[in-house]
Amino acid sequence: MTRVWLRRGMSGRQCAGADRFQYLQTLVTEFQDTDSAEAKEQVLANLANFSYDPKNFSDLRQLQVIDLFLDMLTEDNEALVEFGIGGLCNLCLDKANKSHILSSGGISLVINCLSSRNEETVLSAVTTLMYLSTAASRTEITTPPVVECMLRFSLSTNRRLSNLANIFLEDYCTEQQVQEARTLSQYTALGIPLPTDSS
Repeated sequence: MTRVWLRRGMSGRQCAGADRFQYLQTLVTEFQDTDSAEAKEQVLANLANFSYDPKNFSDLRQLQVIDLFLDMLTEDNEALVEFGIGGLCNLCLDKANKSHILSSGGISLVINCLSSRNEETVLSAVTTLMYLSTAASRTEITTPPVVECMLRFSLSTNRRLSNLANIFLEDYCTEQQVQEARTLSQYTALGIPLPTDSS
């Protein structure tokens, strides 16, 4: 799972029950009401961290935070995209959360994050796609452009990215899918770039 850094406020262990729900509600309201990009980033970082704890899943669903994270994936602000996909990555192993993400068109939004120049965004996107994989969703997740993209990532000098891409190719793709992607003359992933290697 992905865990982003907590900039301010309480951790999941410092509030419980009704207090926790109220605090999460306050965060959501603050995100919606503020016009400050920095404040939005801070609040979203907090929400992404709260999504790391299964005790918060029901509250986060009730507050429609999953939809908020999904909405962030199309933002121009890369920090909001990073925290949005990080939050989804934390949430999507839960069956109810996964179902909501899948039924909300989340796969295509997550796939679009593969084109980010931000390493953490791409790593979270790859991991999220693996977590979202089911018998019904795998066909949409392992389309030729995505498999081609993973082949490119597997050749990256960034070990975290290459290792994750290789796991995706080995565990979620058929040998035929990989071979077909290798034989294509050019990538059809619309020029998905490799993220910046921060190591």
